Amino acid sequence: MQLLRLINQFGPLSRADLIRISGLSKGAVSMVTADLMARGLIENRDTVHGGGRPSIRLGIAADSAFFLGISLADRPVMVLSDLHGTILERHDITLPDRVEDIGPHVRDLMARVAPGGSVPARRMRGIGLAVSGLVDDGAGVCVRSTLTGWENVPLGPLITQACEVPAYVENDANALTVAQYRFGPMRETASFSLVSVGRGIGCGHMVGGELFRGFRGGAGEIAHATAEPDGLPCQCGKKGCLDTVASLTAIAHLAARAGLPGDLDELEQIAARGDLRAVELLHRAGSALGLMIAAMVQIMDPRHVLVARQGGELAGVYGRAMRQVAEGNFLPQLAPRPEIITCDVTADAWAFGAVSVAADRSLFREF
Repeated sequence: MQLLRLINQFGPLSRADLIRISGLSKGAVSMVTADLMARGLIENRDTVHGGGRPSIRLGIAADSAFFLGISLADRPVMVLSDLHGTILERHDITLPDRVEDIGPHVRDLMARVAPGGSVPARRMRGIGLAVSGLVDDGAGVCVRSTLTGWENVPLGPLITQACEVPAYVENDANALTVAQYRFGPMRETASFSLVSVGRGIGCGHMVGGELFRGFRGGAGEIAHATAEPDGLPCQCGKKGCLDTVASLTAIAHLAARAGLPGDLDELEQIAARGDLRAVELLHRAGSALGLMIAAMVQIMDPRHVLVARQGGELAGVYGRAMRQVAEGNFLPQLAPRPEIITCDVTADAWAFGAVSVAADRSLFREF
């Protein structure tokens, strides 16, 4: 067990709590906590009085480490975070035209939020980057991103060399999954799957408290699983992918063909007033996603499925169809049944996911 991760997950804990939860010996816990204290990563909090000797609870020291998170999405965003996951600064940014310039560009961006000699600069432990597409996390390479058009781009090495701070690259949905586990509502849930609904469909899996990436890092690519054989062409080169049916981009495209507004919330309002075209379109999209979630549940067996949408929860026809079709296709023998939770995330969620990846890889895996 990694003690820093336990303190982050469950809040301030006494050494006795750490011994009980981790299963480590008293000597091992004392040695590791002394090391964490010496590094300034944890600090004494309140004193707990019980039947025996009082014990001091240990908590994460927020300003002991800082992280930069960059989302390389439609509107690139950069955030600066402390070790509590608190966003201290946030900036809309631009990307250089040439990939070769991204290292110096990020170095200049970092100087804006963590100028040389400042506490964040001295205690900067990692830079996280969230990018759509297939990622080789070990090498820090964006293998392929349809959104950016990149192939085999060594983002991690380029930024690490320029900034002299370790840079970690992760798929955007995986980054969002790590954020929900490290600092979000799934903090105490070791087994869950996340599905993000936005311009595209993203997916990540947390299994036993570890991100499940698969053999080549492509686990969770449900966006390009076939939802409708011989359906519409997809950017990936196939036909009928889930992205062509259930993503917000696909919904906007199909709505325009039907003479309807492309915004999901507007479509939901029209559907609520009885427009059968809007009802059919939303039901088709939600059902396709629900059927894919059901198949994913049979394969991964998560305890929870968190469905996140930027800009609002999925409470209308789309969300109801998704939930009904998913739950209607779960195996009857599954008990307890997986819980589907919908939530709204902000436009900065992916940048925060990048921060979470940097914290996870640079600190939480070390101790």
